[in-house]
Amino acid sequence: MHSVPTIETERLLLRPYRRDDFSSYCALFGNEDVTRYAGGMPYTREQAWTRFLRQVGMWHYFGFGFFAIQDKQSGAFIGEAGFHEAHRQITPSLEGTMETGWAISPKNHGRGLATEAVTAALAWADREFPTLRKTCIIEPGNQASINVALKHGFKEFWRTTYNGRSMLMFERRSKAPAGL
Repeated sequence: MHSVPTIETERLLLRPYRRDDFSSYCALFGNEDVTRYAGGMPYTREQAWTRFLRQVGMWHYFGFGFFAIQDKQSGAFIGEAGFHEAHRQITPSLEGTMETGWAISPKNHGRGLATEAVTAALAWADREFPTLRKTCIIEPGNQASINVALKHGFKEFWRTTYNGRSMLMFERRSKAPAGL
């Protein structure tokens, strides 16, 4: 079993999920402002639970996964950021990459928190998995997430359809640490 690190930024803690995060997690993915570009429909409690467990379990098999994002000032769970291997039925395949993702509660949008969280998560991934390609998929209308991806060096490499929705596919090569 891999341990999940805790990463501290100026305003955030990226940490392992806790069981008591679930009610906030359920509210996050039950919000149509969050899911508009993540499947298109708010998650049911059951769907949120399945996703929550996937995020927790990813660490066990791959040594990477998603982090719960906690606001340091309030202590509140405000989102997630990290990586998964989703085995999506998508062309071209993303298997074997660290598919990068993030979601922040709408009341925290526009504060640069996704950028801050993704910066920290990618710095960790570049140290721990310097040779693995980082990827992400984003719907064309999700300009806020496209901006986050571009700020972090992701480049569009393909346009495709996933679950009947148009998607932009991005990739980013890790910057290998000195000495590798």
